[in-house]
Amino acid sequence: MRLIIFFISLFSLTASWAQTETDIQLAQYYYASGELDKALPYYEKIYNSSPTKVYFNRYFECLVATKDYKSAEKLVKKQINQNRSDYDMKVMLAQFYEDIGETEKAEKSYKEIIENLPDNPSQIISIYQTLALKQKFDMAKTVLDKGKKLASYYPFNFQYADLYAQTGKKKEMIAEYLDYLDLQPTTIESIEASLAARLDLSANENADYSLLKEQLLMRSQKINASVVFSELLIWMYTQSKNFDGAFTQVVAIDKRFKGDGYRVFELGEICVENKNYSVARKCFNYIINLGENNENYIPAFKALLNTHFLQITTNRNFSMSEIDSTIMTYEQALNKLGKSSSTLPVVLEHTMILAFYANQSDKAQEELKAAMNFGGLTDVQKAQIKMQLADINVLSGDIWEASILYMQVDNDFKFESIGQEAKFKNAKVFYYDGEFDYAQAQLNVLKESTSKLIANDAMQLSVMITDNYGLDSNFQVMSWFANADLLIEQHKYDEAFKLYDSIQINFPYHSLADEILFKKGKAMEMRGEWQKALDYYDDLLKFHGQDILADDALFRSGDINENILSNKEKALEFYRRLAIEYKGSLYSAEARKRIRVLRGDKNVSDDEL
Repeated sequence: MRLIIFFISLFSLTASWAQTETDIQLAQYYYASGELDKALPYYEKIYNSSPTKVYFNRYFECLVATKDYKSAEKLVKKQINQNRSDYDMKVMLAQFYEDIGETEKAEKSYKEIIENLPDNPSQIISIYQTLALKQKFDMAKTVLDKGKKLASYYPFNFQYADLYAQTGKKKEMIAEYLDYLDLQPTTIESIEASLAARLDLSANENADYSLLKEQLLMRSQKINASVVFSELLIWMYTQSKNFDGAFTQVVAIDKRFKGDGYRVFELGEICVENKNYSVARKCFNYIINLGENNENYIPAFKALLNTHFLQITTNRNFSMSEIDSTIMTYEQALNKLGKSSSTLPVVLEHTMILAFYANQSDKAQEELKAAMNFGGLTDVQKAQIKMQLADINVLSGDIWEASILYMQVDNDFKFESIGQEAKFKNAKVFYYDGEFDYAQAQLNVLKESTSKLIANDAMQLSVMITDNYGLDSNFQVMSWFANADLLIEQHKYDEAFKLYDSIQINFPYHSLADEILFKKGKAMEMRGEWQKALDYYDDLLKFHGQDILADDALFRSGDINENILSNKEKALEFYRRLAIEYKGSLYSAEARKRIRVLRGDKNVSDDEL
């Protein structure tokens, strides 16, 4: 008998559950279809059995839609009676009265909410947010004003700032953020994020910039002012790329608080990231001048040298006198710091400038061979020296000596990025010498490289060889092209261009036409002749827009405009075209990322690019 009762109960529960599921499905169906009158009875039934907030909202919405205002009012009041501290529901009732034209009841309800405001900060904030969301800003401010008295121990600065931001009172908004920062200096990053989201600080002439600067200067110059305002001022300068202003401010802070230059060092690093090398050098020189006993002395010296190195190798806008001055700076630094395994990065930068920019390959090789005898070198450091020696051998024309060194690194580090880079460079040596089959075999292995950059480069060279090798019975075109590539690596640009031109004159319809334009563009980049590079890429896009290198030309054009010429709008144009017209490109994801950064967008859909 008990077993029978059990099964009957189980069956009843199952049937009840199945019916509830059916009611929910029907309710959702009618609701989604906009047939709220048909959804109403189902939501009433569901809510009575399961009075959750979701079902309440749907049930209430259906009652209002069918103009059953009495039932809707009764429903909300019931909810309030069940939880007297649910102020969201009280605001909802007031809003309900307002929506149906019961103005007196609405005003009375709002008045009761404000008169009976709790002294709990979280509830005060919740009421404020509900009113602000409904754009009842006067009431929202009244709530904050009264809440500030009731819970005087709690700072409502963020809420006031939010209110002023929504009502266009930017000066008052800034004041609230800065008042809070004065109370809680450790929240500077949160304040920075809030200001960046609500102010346009991208240029010195902007009204927002002037407003913030005025208040920050006023507060930072007060007697016994917190250092945090000066730090925020520095941050503001960096937002508008006013690095000279930031430098002046950060040095003033360092001197005022007798610091060790760490803030100046951080600014120097930011300047390097933004390619403002002149201010970066001022930052690092300031620290160096603090003396050798300063803990940041050696890091600043290394950073200063790296800044010189980056300015030469990235912008490539320099004179021989600047090269000579840079070399002298490196030599002075190495005399002070000493030549050892710890200063090997400085030695490698020095020798690279000697060989590739000062035409002093022999001196560079001597230094690198001497570096191999430094005590305490790791295997990776030895490989780095060999790689640079090999690169200089290619530059000097000793390609087979370079090949031996590349093979040594490849054998020692087969499964690491430096070994794969060596294998790729060695494959290029065979390519330069016309050994296309062997080069192709090495490139086929590298297509599976764990380094995406190496794999992409290997794929590109492999495809180029496959597409063009053997098209002529004497292989002359491919041999000329490979030889010209080697000449580019050796900085013999005029000789290389003569070979490229010979191909175009003697074989005007050869498939290497787009490759030649791209190579000429890259060569102009190496020379720092950026507009000429852009012209070659433009020709490639104009005459070979459907060929395999079109996306490469677009990406290089975007990169030059973004990082060298600082033409953000033009860069966006190239990246946008790449992302839309060449969706399968290896550069597509990077182009989208750069679009987001340049536009400052958190989310950009394909249609918005």
